[in-house]
Amino acid sequence: MIRSMTGYGRFEATKNGMDITVEVKSVNHRYYEFSSRTPRAYGFLDEKLKSHIQQSLSRGKVEASVWIETVDSPASQVRIDHTLAMGYMKAYLELEERYGLKYDLTASTLAGIPNILTVHREEEDEEAVWQAVREVTDEALQRFIAMREKEGARLREDILSRRDMILKAVERVEERSPQTVREHMEKVEARMRDLLSTVTVDEQRLLTEAALFADKIAVAEETVRLRSHLEQLEHLMDSNEPVGRKLDFLVQEINRETNTIGSKSQDIELARLVVDIKAEVEKIREQIQNIE
Repeated sequence: MIRSMTGYGRFEATKNGMDITVEVKSVNHRYYEFSSRTPRAYGFLDEKLKSHIQQSLSRGKVEASVWIETVDSPASQVRIDHTLAMGYMKAYLELEERYGLKYDLTASTLAGIPNILTVHREEEDEEAVWQAVREVTDEALQRFIAMREKEGARLREDILSRRDMILKAVERVEERSPQTVREHMEKVEARMRDLLSTVTVDEQRLLTEAALFADKIAVAEETVRLRSHLEQLEHLMDSNEPVGRKLDFLVQEINRETNTIGSKSQDIELARLVVDIKAEVEKIREQIQNIE
């Protein structure tokens, strides 16, 4: 099943005393490009998320966001910087003695001075945090991939319907082309006989030249290759592997054969059919830009 490169998935759960929310989204990109947003205290998650998510994706510009709110706070300790506190007290006393001020320093005043009191939390087990985040990430990824597959199914349906329209146009080209070849041979022979009416010419040489010209405007080989490419297109659309790049190359080949048919066409109806084919090929090309 093909996948779109556009997707979104979100999941939240409580794991190991933490409320964890993970959001994964992506848009089109030629390669796999990853960025993440994690809480400052959990920066170690970035690389782990990148490699873990890449196991499920091959292409796309992916962004993962993680929110963590601790439910059961780890044990914390309040520590006093006694050296700094003593320094402030001595400074207050010096101000009192020199300027005759009232000494009104209290414990609460001293505690309010920056860096006198500091809170130290016990270090969290990074591996335990990652295991919890990974579980939530996997759930978000399931929703994310489901959305990409759903969008991929719509792309497949649209592309194959356009492929069918191209095949119908190719059938009309194959029906019309032999007739145009005969008409051009007749016109060329008539023109050459008219121009050379007063000159003795080799009848066989005349027929050979007309046949060579007719061969130049025949498109049978191109339509055979075009049919082959269109058959391969359908085969790739049913693949379970990422095929976006292969499809891109295949559409280039389809377009090349179509251009060749157009350059050989000496008929208005064939020219119109080529325009119709090119229009559908361009729409397919636009659609496959979103396929993984």
